[in-house]
Amino acid sequence: MKEDFYDILGVSKNASASEIKKAYRKKAIEYHPDKNPGDAKAEEMFKKAAEAYEVLSDPDKKARYDQFGHQAFEGGGFGGGGMNMEDIFSQFGDIFGSAFGGGGFGGFSGFGGGQRRVKGSNLRIRVKLTLEEIANGVDKKIKVKRKKVAQGTTYKTCGTCNGQGQVTRIQNTILGRMQTASTCSTCGGTGQVIDKKPANADAHGMLLTEETVSIKIPAGVVDGMQLKVSGKGNEAPGGNGIAGDLLVAIEEVPHQTLQREGDNLHYDLYISFSDAALGTSKEIDTVTGKVRIKIEPGTQSGKILRLRKKGVPSVNGYGTGDLLVHVNVWTPKSLSKEQKEFFESMRSDDHFQPNPEKEDKSFFEKVKDMFS
Repeated sequence: MKEDFYDILGVSKNASASEIKKAYRKKAIEYHPDKNPGDAKAEEMFKKAAEAYEVLSDPDKKARYDQFGHQAFEGGGFGGGGMNMEDIFSQFGDIFGSAFGGGGFGGFSGFGGGQRRVKGSNLRIRVKLTLEEIANGVDKKIKVKRKKVAQGTTYKTCGTCNGQGQVTRIQNTILGRMQTASTCSTCGGTGQVIDKKPANADAHGMLLTEETVSIKIPAGVVDGMQLKVSGKGNEAPGGNGIAGDLLVAIEEVPHQTLQREGDNLHYDLYISFSDAALGTSKEIDTVTGKVRIKIEPGTQSGKILRLRKKGVPSVNGYGTGDLLVHVNVWTPKSLSKEQKEFFESMRSDDHFQPNPEKEDKSFFEKVKDMFS
């Protein structure tokens, strides 16, 4: 089972943003690759801390994590599979300040001696799902338009920063000589500029292409939940960056007969006076297909039949909800002469007089049972 993000950083769920940031900085410095060269366990802890901070430092992501746990970002291919070093250094390098000789993460091997790794921009799409797809989980193939480095594009070292991605300036101030470093405005921090590009590419050597992306959506997602497919956003210009992510927003399509309430489903079943008095069986919809249920003789309007585990699976893996069938006895709005005579004759009959028993619960008791 995946470790809790709060436990990884060693903070409580009520921790403030500054406390979370401080805890992450402490963990990341402790397990930084420069301090633990060749230590695979330290590298893994470094990645875990960064992944936890990525979620808990973002108010929206933190709220979804508090509600749904790891499933809010996982579910077969959505983020959560462990951040890679490029993700970490591109996103959180500035959080360390001078902890490592004033260069942040610049001294880490594989990053070009200070060269900044640029991440491509994220893409956002909305995916509509039926209640059946949500209940059972589904694999979707979605066509996505994303920018990729055009074939034939070549890059060369930026002459302004000499491939470092940043420019260092020394200024004389009243406090003495001050050295500052800023992102190179010529290459945007990539350390490279366009050498050659095809005519149909943009100024950065990028081309808008259409790609079919396979998305595995777990069962139990809810309307408005956002899932992440790592590396399926726009590619980064320069040829040495990392691609952005594809953010998938879930939109639940209303069902024709079923109403969702969390993991439970509700179904309104209408029956006639005759069926209520004599008993019958009825076929109703569920998210796994139709089922036939038995209506006992003498069933009262408002009775709730509970079909266990016929609802929606919990996105957190906490079981499956129920299907609550609300029985409504339909009162005819118009009657024939013979029908009126029949009901007139039964008006004073003892069998037609209301006589609720203890097991015939009130409306409020039924509502209480629904949420118990």
